Amino acid sequence: MDTDNQTPHPAIQVGRITDRLALYQRQLEQSPKPSLPPSAPTLSSSSSSSSSSSPPATQHTSIPMAMARDPITCHVLNTLTGSPAANLPVTLTLVSSPASQTQNRLEFHAVTDSDGRVKTWTPKSTGSGTGVVDILGALPTGDSRTNWQLSFAVGAWFEAQGVESFWPEVDVKFTVKGRGREGEDGWRHYHVPVLLGPWNYSTYRGS
Repeated sequence: MDTDNQTPHPAIQVGRITDRLALYQRQLEQSPKPSLPPSAPTLSSSSSSSSSSSPPATQHTSIPMAMARDPITCHVLNTLTGSPAANLPVTLTLVSSPASQTQNRLEFHAVTDSDGRVKTWTPKSTGSGTGVVDILGALPTGDSRTNWQLSFAVGAWFEAQGVESFWPEVDVKFTVKGRGREGEDGWRHYHVPVLLGPWNYSTYRGS
């Protein structure tokens, strides 16, 4: 029998494969590891930083918002229907002030919104730029007091709805302490809710 053509014993084959793997491993360990050009990491880092950078600072700059309400507001509810008294004409009058040098009363007008609220006032005098904020802000001290009156034109308002009203108008007088500046001298917003009916009404200081 020709022994040269015989297949090597399996143990011999395993040994040869093991020797070859060990040789390959030594060659890999001895070979120098390829290094990236110095500029490659820098370019990659710069690109990543550019793509993940935050928006410009100007996009995050806060913009002061206009005042959403005057220091004095009101809210009227129609007790006859249990709903807000919308489209009701209201007049706000400065009755007296320590800073006032004239006997003329300053008046402001507004109409209640769909929720029965008045948040801002418009001067009745044409061309007058003096608002409620200006009047209170001009007071000499943080504990200065001013007297005000709210007048609700309820007679014509109820009549337009086919309802007879005992009141031609409802007047509410109250005193405001302070200059209307949030956080100063314990200032607290003045809100005047009115529960209004054709034969009765009630009011109180809200928040």
